[in-house]
Amino acid sequence: INNYVPQLMMGVVCVISYPMPDGKSGQQVVNNLQERVEMLGAAKTGTFSVDCETYHATATGANRMVHVLHNSQQPASCFAIVDTGTCLVADNLFDLIMLKLKSYYASRKNSKVESKGQRYELQDFAIKIGSVTIGQTMHFKGILVEVEYLPCMVPGECWHLMHEFMEGFMGIKIDNPPSYLKSKFDSVYTPSDTVQQYLEYFNIARKAVASTVAVATSAAR
Repeated sequence: INNYVPQLMMGVVCVISYPMPDGKSGQQVVNNLQERVEMLGAAKTGTFSVDCETYHATATGANRMVHVLHNSQQPASCFAIVDTGTCLVADNLFDLIMLKLKSYYASRKNSKVESKGQRYELQDFAIKIGSVTIGQTMHFKGILVEVEYLPCMVPGECWHLMHEFMEGFMGIKIDNPPSYLKSKFDSVYTPSDTVQQYLEYFNIARKAVASTVAVATSAAR
């Protein structure tokens, strides 16, 4: 595995967690967002998925993790993010390597997180509206909206345009760029930066599930 592999040319991506309105189901909110995009003239261009499986070190006292992510936009690649935040890019056979290392790293049951849904294109923008689910039961945990501005490769040069577009079609206030994207404002954007953004939201979803389980367990005692 190398830290560097040739990357496909891509634009700048921003991933936003869409706030869930009271009294609305996840599917109702997704449908509403899709209608908003389609009213602007966006064309459906297929579906997408981004998923994450987290492996924990099995050694006693070790607190190391490896997050393995896949993005359907880069089907030949696999992204492994370690505790330090370093992202290693490998081919999609990396999952088989992790299975071979099960004596050292093991995945937790029902820990897989996925965002999947419809992809659209509207002039210079690509929009993905994804429902986030966790575990084998596909427990719904929220909605992530990914917006890519295709003509640009440096976040700081197109943030204001992306910000205006996102607020316009989502109908919500976005005060600041996500922290990870802001840290890359002056850098050339790569596919690794997209999965890093997704990982932040996936970890939040996992923590919310763990907190719910802990409360339920405590109440049952």
